[in-house]
Amino acid sequence: MAEKTRQESAAVPMTMIAALRSAMDVMMERDDNVVVYGEDVGYFGGVFRVTEGLQAKYGKTRCFDAPISESGIVGTGIGMAAYGLRPVVEIQFADYVYPATDQIVSELARLRHRSAGDFTAPLTIRMPCGGGIYGGQTHSQSPEAFFTHVCGLRTVMPSNPYDAKGLLIASIECDDPVIFLEPKRLYNGPFDGHHDKPVVPWSKHAMGKVPEGYYTVPLTSAAVVRPGKAVTVLTYGTMVWVSEAAARESGIDAEIIDLRSIWPLDLETIVNSVKKTGRCVVVHEATRTSGFGAELAALVQEHCFWQLEAPIERVTGWDTPYPHAQEWAYFPGPSRVAEALKRAVEA
Repeated sequence: MAEKTRQESAAVPMTMIAALRSAMDVMMERDDNVVVYGEDVGYFGGVFRVTEGLQAKYGKTRCFDAPISESGIVGTGIGMAAYGLRPVVEIQFADYVYPATDQIVSELARLRHRSAGDFTAPLTIRMPCGGGIYGGQTHSQSPEAFFTHVCGLRTVMPSNPYDAKGLLIASIECDDPVIFLEPKRLYNGPFDGHHDKPVVPWSKHAMGKVPEGYYTVPLTSAAVVRPGKAVTVLTYGTMVWVSEAAARESGIDAEIIDLRSIWPLDLETIVNSVKKTGRCVVVHEATRTSGFGAELAALVQEHCFWQLEAPIERVTGWDTPYPHAQEWAYFPGPSRVAEALKRAVEA
């Protein structure tokens, strides 16, 4: 309790950008083995300025630019991690991670198992993800389902600055490799899906108050961000805020669970909620077919079959490339989520 009070008293307003930067700053100061690199992350401070100032503070050997080669960035990171460093590498957009998937799947995720525990690979791979910024099909993808399918990886996606910092510190300290996905639409403020409204800054939201020092958020813990009794919503990232808007605007007493750690999953929190409400809606921004929502629906069906009062609903992106001209027709907005909530409670 004393530690919690100390953290709260030291909390200051931060955007998600500042919170992520603070996490790396804290860990680079605590551990000389933590290095940060990627495309334009050094002198330039990253395309979203997440690493701004780190090179000036820690030098060019601990925060530096890499060539435009995702496979090279991840490949060197694996080698560094295997020999004792804790690299934090940035893929400039999640859409560009695919050239590195062979390194991630065949080497990074398998290293601990294939070496019978002699080697670990504490590599954290940061990637801005998701849409809502008019980025089109090559700057808006949500590839989390790819990585949850790979044994040996952890996959994380925060929805707010407080969690972002705590989860990133926990990821850097973790001996397993972590895919750390950052919803770029949330970098500067929460987004409820109403694109025609002014952006609300994190400085005006409670989750934008972030302790300046060291703290962690456990990598296996979901958060109940909105208690309710009528229906459970399972979601993560930007869709946490969209789901809250949908519940508020529809007047439905929805319990919203922010998964935070997509895999490994906090199954206990999910099961307890669905057994209480008897209804479930899964919401994510990625495409529907083989999206992570399918796994969530299967787990709920498996563990909560006798408590379910209605079919499980899924609200997702469409099975198409992310469009540029029709961004908001693709984006799962609050009206689509509200419709699913109504179907669930009226069934």
